[in-house]
Amino acid sequence: MHRLLRTFTALAAFAALGLPAGCSSDSASGTGAGAKEEATVRGAATASAGPPESTFWVDPESPAARQVEQWEQQGRARDADALRRISEQPMAVWPAGDDPAPDIAQATRGAAKENRTAVLVAYNIPHRDCGQHSAGGAGSADQYRTWVDTFADAIGGASALVVLEPDAIPHIVDGCTPAEYHADRYQLLSEAIQRLKRQPKVKVYLDAGNPGWISEPGKLTEPLQKAGVAQADGFSLNVSNFQDDGTIKSYGRTLSATVGGKHFVMDTSRNGRGPLAGDRQDAWCNPPGRGLGTPPTDRTGDPLVDAVLWIKRPGDSDGPCRGGPAAGQWWPDYALGLARNAKAA
Repeated sequence: MHRLLRTFTALAAFAALGLPAGCSSDSASGTGAGAKEEATVRGAATASAGPPESTFWVDPESPAARQVEQWEQQGRARDADALRRISEQPMAVWPAGDDPAPDIAQATRGAAKENRTAVLVAYNIPHRDCGQHSAGGAGSADQYRTWVDTFADAIGGASALVVLEPDAIPHIVDGCTPAEYHADRYQLLSEAIQRLKRQPKVKVYLDAGNPGWISEPGKLTEPLQKAGVAQADGFSLNVSNFQDDGTIKSYGRTLSATVGGKHFVMDTSRNGRGPLAGDRQDAWCNPPGRGLGTPPTDRTGDPLVDAVLWIKRPGDSDGPCRGGPAAGQWWPDYALGLARNAKAA
């Protein structure tokens, strides 16, 4: 998992170095097959433009939006058009672990101006990611309580949907998080739900991993209950993963039935071509050939699915694997691949 890192510096570095996107060696070409491909990409990007078909806020200064502007200035019109399939969609904001208030304030102010809802991810639980690519989190239980309080205060009376602590529950279930931390984690998650729900226009979804991780949803039932899912609006599925829509919905319905019929939200940001075949250990981190999935919407047509979201920001690296930068950093080459491989409408 990856919190939102401030990526303008990284984009500026790309511009200063004049680094091309590896997937786009012929991006300036406008003849022959290149021109035909450009017309196709432009048409697809145009079809996805316009106001989002949801109540969620689109960040006009996202890394993808900045990249579009940069590529336009560099004459890479085809690549810029393709990347609009990301920049023109609402995506979650992952506030910083040191002080979440500035990122939240920016998102909620922008959303309020357009009468929309900000999608936020609370990702700072102690012993986060059990020492893997996104290791870190608050240094103690009390620090985490203070951080959550700051997070909630920054939302204030704004409309927000909060995805709470991706991986925290599944890492208990799979044994990655040591047993001595389990009781504190349950307590902190329960307290976080209660604190966030004190804000009048906040919905909270406790993360429950993905179908490719904990294959038996029943194994999540008791942990979710211990963490206070009954007080939440529901749970989230497939954050930063690649499981297809049908698999997620089936899994979600089964899990919902074990936790009092709770609703769920699902991350479709990169699942347009499903997961990479092979072992899960090799398939989750910057897998090649993946594509954007179903665009975000709160008009799902499914009574249990409250929203389809892009929780993982397409183009943010999963970590330093397959040539990627550190977890959470913007990777324009990968973003362009996701856009070009997007699920057909």
